[in-house]
Amino acid sequence: MTSLTTSPSELRIGSRELKTRFFLAPLAGYTHWPLRLALREVGGVGLATTDLILAPQLLAGNRKSTELLQTSPDDRPLSVQIFGGKPEELVRAAQYVESLEFGGIDINMGCPMGKINSSGGGARLMRNCDHATRLAELVVEAVQIPVTVKMRLGWDADDFSAPLLASRFEQVGIAAVTVHGRTRQQGFHGQVNLEGIRKVVEAVNSMPIIGNGDVRTVDDASRMIKQTGCAAIAIGRGAMLDPWLFRKLDQHFRGETVCEPAPDEKLAFLHRHFDLMAEIHDVYACILFRKFAAWYGAQLGIPEDLEDDLRKLESFSHFEELFLNIEQRQGERQTTIPTALIKVPNGPNAHW
Repeated sequence: MTSLTTSPSELRIGSRELKTRFFLAPLAGYTHWPLRLALREVGGVGLATTDLILAPQLLAGNRKSTELLQTSPDDRPLSVQIFGGKPEELVRAAQYVESLEFGGIDINMGCPMGKINSSGGGARLMRNCDHATRLAELVVEAVQIPVTVKMRLGWDADDFSAPLLASRFEQVGIAAVTVHGRTRQQGFHGQVNLEGIRKVVEAVNSMPIIGNGDVRTVDDASRMIKQTGCAAIAIGRGAMLDPWLFRKLDQHFRGETVCEPAPDEKLAFLHRHFDLMAEIHDVYACILFRKFAAWYGAQLGIPEDLEDDLRKLESFSHFEELFLNIEQRQGERQTTIPTALIKVPNGPNAHW
């Protein structure tokens, strides 16, 4: 099997040629079009995936679900993540996504949210390997574009189904599998089980296995690659902590000098992210941008009073005033830890 350690550059997933092996994982409520595009402009992102979208809501034309499909030609390559417990709904949703000319479909089998699991979707699918395999097979047969799966190691420590499922998925034509190194029972608590991811890698022949979970630095990624042999890495919360992580990883694994962003580049990223949000949401972007305050506070080292002001953002003029203050005062607070950590997503979040 080709792993990231033996071939650090391009990767093929189905018919898709990806320029790097570092992917933006779906992070409900955050990995919307503006953030994806801002990250792509920094460099190093090989593939991004939309926020998870509930299949029946997409088929019903739900406005919030439809908004999660917002994209542009420069937001490529991009996959759409769908989920649900009913095969016929997932098949129809996949066909609808293909009709919109997206390049790939990702089936979510990792969401730990109780409401989703109780309806048979998300991580609940991992409890019945026959049903999960048949569902994946039906989606693969229904579309021409590559179909991938995102899952966890299993339901709990006693139901470690990921290796078996990965093997079966490969047999029915799934193009790649992303494995979050925790069980559904763990949620986002405890440490990622790298040995568990390695067992999934060993269970398949040539299908790429993408490691996921707690990769926030180049060292984290190196450790995951070395211990698991995964073909690629998907990063969610780590991209919020360090938007330049994808670029750093690509540089590192190509043997190039890893470049840290200069203060001016960090400021430019903040402004660009806000501008992209404003293009879509107009002044409502001010409210939506508030949730990013803690992350920019940590990344830019701005004092807590300015971070609090970002949480109260109300208008474009207010943003420009704040930006000038941030420009003057960045670096005053010496920390890389957000004062209010991002809320861990526990399910679909169409209203972000």
